[in-house]
Amino acid sequence: MAYVKKRSVLPVYFIGGTWLLWALFLPLYRPTHYIMAALASFIAYNLGKMLFPDRGYELSGGSVPGPAQAAPRPEAKPQSTGNPEIDALLEERGRAVSEMRRLNDSIKDEKISAQITHLESTTGKIIDAVVEKPVKLPQIRKFMNYYLPTTLKLLNAYDRMDSTGVSGANIDGTKNKIEDMLDTICVAFTRQLDALYGEEALDISADITVMEQMLAQEGLGGMTLGGS
Repeated sequence: MAYVKKRSVLPVYFIGGTWLLWALFLPLYRPTHYIMAALASFIAYNLGKMLFPDRGYELSGGSVPGPAQAAPRPEAKPQSTGNPEIDALLEERGRAVSEMRRLNDSIKDEKISAQITHLESTTGKIIDAVVEKPVKLPQIRKFMNYYLPTTLKLLNAYDRMDSTGVSGANIDGTKNKIEDMLDTICVAFTRQLDALYGEEALDISADITVMEQMLAQEGLGGMTLGGS
């Protein structure tokens, strides 16, 4: 949500009306007359501001592009891999990473910003590992269908509450719960990435064991460079 402030133009009309009424009913040919008219218009302007204050409203869909903020460029759609499931996965990665970057720019807390950076990097590595070996896709279905979207939901909730600039039991309590949960989420994302390499770790461990046994049988084991 972006908060937009709209200025009321009615107080300006009060100034014009004051000068018009003064010219019609009061003298306006000495310097003091102009000074008094200006003072009256100033009072009228402030009265108008009190009666018709500026109004603010929220605009959904992110921040509003302005002179100092260009509209974000849409993420380029990745080329098709020929596998519809992997194509959908890459498209979802683009959306998730784009949203994390937006939230990282919006949320000013340094710790949470660092956590979002970690989550963005880890999410990219998780999906890259599956793109490289699509057979791993079933291992991340719960991650893609629940953990990742729920994490984005929590970060968006934090961003909305933080942007209010208000401190209260509900806002502060919810923000604190999200901050505590982010520590757990960062660990969970890292473990999800590590789990994707479980089978490879076992294969490499088996290869090392077999090589050690063969080297020992040939009398080549237990030696290091420079050793005897």
